[in-house]
Amino acid sequence: MIAAFLGMRLYSVLGKRAEGEEEFTPRHFESPKQADPRTEDAPRSITPPQRNPELESVVPAVERGVNEIASADRSFDLLGFMEGARGAYAMVLEAFWRGDKEALRQLCDDDVYASFASAIDAREEAGHTLDNKLIRVEDSKVHSAMMDGRTARIAVLFVSDIAAVTRDKDGNVVAGSLDDAVESRDIWTFSRDVTSAGPDWILDETDEG
Repeated sequence: MIAAFLGMRLYSVLGKRAEGEEEFTPRHFESPKQADPRTEDAPRSITPPQRNPELESVVPAVERGVNEIASADRSFDLLGFMEGARGAYAMVLEAFWRGDKEALRQLCDDDVYASFASAIDAREEAGHTLDNKLIRVEDSKVHSAMMDGRTARIAVLFVSDIAAVTRDKDGNVVAGSLDDAVESRDIWTFSRDVTSAGPDWILDETDEG
């Protein structure tokens, strides 16, 4: 089933700052409390520089890649990208489960879509339907990030619990169970031409986590 969970173009929520959102810049700033006259000459407390929580657990190579992408595309925002990726993950799974080729064609590159469509065709030929449910996304984090020429590439590891059920044309369960969720670990790589006027990211590679 993991090979089936493919295909996605992340809409404008990915890599695009929300309207009116201030750009994140690490900075030092003084405590907002008023200074005590008795300690006017004492060193003022300085808060640590703000950090992007999405980068807290990544290796330096990943952080360097993210910084390269941000330098090449000033509209890129990792927090927005990851928030959109988590939402799009559910959207893509549901599109595949209901066999919506038209939606999926807009969400992935040609190779990934071909694999996706082939799996849907085989399922329909067998007279099967999927009654799957995404129980929860346990974790999601940047697995790798890089600039490849003018193309930004970000791989995201998703760890999720999925209840998978396959039914025949009469509605009988032929595989799986809605009572037993199975952990799925998928690495989806999204890419975007940073010189493109559009904000769209597409899924162009998948692997098991």
